[in-house]
Amino acid sequence: MDEQATATQGNGTLVESVMATIRQRIAARSLTPGTRLPSIRAFAKTMQVSKSTVVEAYERLAAEGIIRSRPGSGFYAAGPLAPLSLAEIGPRLDRAVDPLWVSRQSLEAGDDVLKPGCGWLPASWMPEAGLRRALRTMARGDDVTLTDYGTPLGLPPLRHLLARRMAEHGIEASPGQIMLTESGTQAIDLLCRFLLEPGDTVLVDDPCYFNFHALLRAHRAKVVGVPYTPSGPDIELFAQALIEHRPRLYITNSALHNPTGAILSPVVAHRLLKLAHQSDLTIIEDDIFADFEHTPAPRLAAFDGLGRVVHIGSFSKTLSASVRCGFIAAPRDWMDRLTDLKIATSFGSGRLASELVLTLLKDGLYRKHVDLLRTRLSRAMAETSTRLKAIGITPWIDQPAGMFLWCSLPDGVDAAEMARHALADNIVLAPGNAFSLSQTASRFLRFNVAQSADERIFRTLETAMSR
Repeated sequence: MDEQATATQGNGTLVESVMATIRQRIAARSLTPGTRLPSIRAFAKTMQVSKSTVVEAYERLAAEGIIRSRPGSGFYAAGPLAPLSLAEIGPRLDRAVDPLWVSRQSLEAGDDVLKPGCGWLPASWMPEAGLRRALRTMARGDDVTLTDYGTPLGLPPLRHLLARRMAEHGIEASPGQIMLTESGTQAIDLLCRFLLEPGDTVLVDDPCYFNFHALLRAHRAKVVGVPYTPSGPDIELFAQALIEHRPRLYITNSALHNPTGAILSPVVAHRLLKLAHQSDLTIIEDDIFADFEHTPAPRLAAFDGLGRVVHIGSFSKTLSASVRCGFIAAPRDWMDRLTDLKIATSFGSGRLASELVLTLLKDGLYRKHVDLLRTRLSRAMAETSTRLKAIGITPWIDQPAGMFLWCSLPDGVDAAEMARHALADNIVLAPGNAFSLSQTASRFLRFNVAQSADERIFRTLETAMSR
């Protein structure tokens, strides 16, 4: 380590020491709210550090809201936080198991909570070294990358790269037909704003990703569910729903369906598109799990040529949930109006996130990373499936690709009650009716196999079922 780095590290340690001393005095109430802190000169002498070290420590504490600066007067201890209510400690066991239940419990969970019901990979499975390397590369890049708005359609080199990646699945989309978004969820939200009026009917799979329900409810749409089979939606009931409800839109995962893990068959895909054409139905195809496939499944957008199918995706599942970057591939004649809508709702694109994703996708390590993910998921799928079967929980599809196992419980066992019991043990499960519009999945749970390695999960499941 060079001398400058050593000095910086040492100064950082001294700054933290000064900050810790102030925090300790506030906690011990020797510095009460409103009390003036020692002057920078006096405290530097007391702590035997430089004045610049104290200045930096005070500035950091002020940024955290622990102390306050009064220009010309000095620094003062801030007022206390509102007292913590005991009701805020621990999980909300009384919350209804609605479409937001799993999301709220998983996103708000502490580090000590196990999350076999969540929809993302463990942090240890993500390409942390590649992310850090890409961030360092960006830090050395142009100032514009770090400070300016992105264009409404998004970073052109990333859109070119996405066009080539889609071509591998048979989807022909020019870069001008691709728009970058903040996430897959924002992509769907933007399309719903673009396509729907309040009261319009939207078809979803039953079961389907629970956030589809919540998002469509926010858009005041009428949502109709169609039962899902291991090869796709029940095509006869789908046709019936088109006649009865005259929907404007259908939202689905055609590859690696969430929550079931099912894969759309080519026969069902062709029949589905024929019905959509006859009924003037638009389809949003959410392809967020594309890189988890071992063998590419049929894509509706490939069969349709982006005529009435809109293709979306993101990188939160394979790269980082903190890097919010998704995309829309849509018909060419939509793009100007979609661009105007995006400017109206979010202005430009997230340039930093786009540059980071581009850097990672161009790195040859990304393909190795997703190859490793597929291998690890296959192993976790086999292990989780075996352990669940041993305690009487049955997978709907035996060892599908991807991360999800959709499982049925023994007769008489309610998934929502199991989820509440598990939550008391700091385990977040995903009960079936959170995914089911018809509320007919009370005996089902969705398991994320990448988050299901801990033995405590299976002990809790056994205990909950015995009750």
